[in-house]
Amino acid sequence: MIEIRIIDADHKTDINIPNESFPLYGKMIPSLRNGIWSYGIELFSSENISEMTFPDENYDFDEMSNNCVFVGAYEGDKCIGLAIWQKEWHKYLYLFDLKVNSSYRGKGIASALIEHGKQLAKESGFRGLYTIGQDNNLNACKFYLKSGFEIGGFNNRVYAGTSQEGKGDIYFYLDEKL
Repeated sequence: MIEIRIIDADHKTDINIPNESFPLYGKMIPSLRNGIWSYGIELFSSENISEMTFPDENYDFDEMSNNCVFVGAYEGDKCIGLAIWQKEWHKYLYLFDLKVNSSYRGKGIASALIEHGKQLAKESGFRGLYTIGQDNNLNACKFYLKSGFEIGGFNNRVYAGTSQEGKGDIYFYLDEKL
């Protein structure tokens, strides 16, 4: 059975579970018209489908714990999922990182971590949640929308001049009554 719980100082090494690959098979294309966001999806041709793995972060629990809440998904004593919630000045909790070990994906663990974030926001008097997803991480973008988030912004310049040039960041907000 999977248990969702706050990661405390006694388990601080659990915040550094490794990143694992995810498929790159398409791109979400947000559009703003008359103040309303919508999106399209561009699927890549089979020869352009690939995988990506983010570099491992090596988070510092002691340094981050003043402004972050670490939530883990555990199977027994093993941390198999992580959500890092950062408190923001505008009364939103920012989902700084969300990851689930690949062998546990598709089992509702990421959704349970989001639900825990909603509870944290409610208990803290926050307006809601927000996060950022790369437009080519289509699974993540679709997951956020399925979880009740709405598109609230797009940055198409963030990766200019980097090895990830051509990608953009989509901002997702969940600010309904939690």
